[in-house]
Amino acid sequence: MSEPAQIKTIIRPVDARKIGRLQAVPNPGDLLDELEIELDEHSEDGQSLRRAAEQLRSSNIPVSFPTETVYGLGADATRSAAVKGIYKAKQRPSDNPLIVHFASLNQLRAVLRSRKHANGHTNGCNGDNSTSDPIPDIYKPLIKKFWPGPLTIILPNPPNSPLAPEVTAGLSTFGARIPRHVLALALIKLADVPVAAPSANASTKPSPTAAEHVAYDLDGRIETIIDGGPCDVGVESTVVDGLSQPPLVLRPGGISVEQLQSCPGWENTQIGYKNATEADSQPRAPGMKYRHYSPKAPVVLFEAGKEPPSVTGLQQFTGPNAKLGLVRTKSWRFNPKDDDNPISSSVPADVTAAVDVAKQASHFATGFAGLLDTVDSAREPKKALQTHVMQKGGLPVTLLDISLGPDTAGIARGVFAALRELDSENVDAILVEGIDDAEGETAAAIMNRLRKAAELNIAK
Repeated sequence: MSEPAQIKTIIRPVDARKIGRLQAVPNPGDLLDELEIELDEHSEDGQSLRRAAEQLRSSNIPVSFPTETVYGLGADATRSAAVKGIYKAKQRPSDNPLIVHFASLNQLRAVLRSRKHANGHTNGCNGDNSTSDPIPDIYKPLIKKFWPGPLTIILPNPPNSPLAPEVTAGLSTFGARIPRHVLALALIKLADVPVAAPSANASTKPSPTAAEHVAYDLDGRIETIIDGGPCDVGVESTVVDGLSQPPLVLRPGGISVEQLQSCPGWENTQIGYKNATEADSQPRAPGMKYRHYSPKAPVVLFEAGKEPPSVTGLQQFTGPNAKLGLVRTKSWRFNPKDDDNPISSSVPADVTAAVDVAKQASHFATGFAGLLDTVDSAREPKKALQTHVMQKGGLPVTLLDISLGPDTAGIARGVFAALRELDSENVDAILVEGIDDAEGETAAAIMNRLRKAAELNIAK
């Protein structure tokens, strides 16, 4: 018998500024304002978004779309067949729960109140006349301050939940967030369903921060990739559990522990994750149990403060291709004129540039009005790859070098792309200069991911 036909994967570029009219509408008395989107059906960008939304509603093949953190792989969270399509496309273990994305608080409340349409879809557009708010009070200070944004909250899954059981992977809770990306929000609003969406990579591979990363991993497995450009944050959302005492951070991300602790009820927030995989446990949030973020080439992580390797040290990591990848961050400098120690360590020239993205985010206006202020923000250029050939003792080593610079936010945006680019060059190994995870939550998130990606961790 012949093999089944492969799915044709199409990347559809969509510019958030060309999809139609966007407006933040005040919502007095509630935690958040509302985002109003009037789609321009005559623009190619609007039409592409409409088609993707229709696929979310009706197809069992997931759709990839950008968020502010990484690209997501989305499906209607209320249909089991659609959610199973995510696990199939990613080849993801079925006990790894999924985060559900919403476009408004009313859409989230509809799920918590277990209200369905006759067709099985949860209505996130109409208001709710119930007097009691199903959102636990513990989360309301966080919602006011950090949504839309890179924060996922753990909520109780209600009896007779409209969510497909595959979303929770057998847990009595689910993770929810409202993303800080216009295209993600517009797509969810148009689909009119809550959207389950892990990162849009093959399971265990580096997180996708650009549409081409999704295509590399999932070509032939999905139909549509909405290309909204590179992601702003670069690491997945912070996951918090306010249902436990004390409140816990289950996964580090773009919101820091210090920021959480500044909110009422969160003063005693504790760390509830490990940097190593938790192989014997049922994961309470994505990213807790399995090895993640790994390219094909082995990753060698040098913890912050560890001296860089000499040429002789580099040669120990080479294989048949005699090529190594190098990702430099805050303090490693490259000097091709030094035959013995081409990589040196020094204090960053501009220490003020090492600003945690979470602290930067604290200066943004909150709510959807704040989001719209950032739609026209400029993207930073891609980090250039440099090639150096070193020879000592008759053993040449080709070093492919990417410097991400000292800015923590820039490192977060670029680290997964750097791993993917170096992996595409068929290097024997990728050496990464780590950063101090005590610097802030974004730094902790970067190191959490790198430690899970690394086959060898070289400590101080």
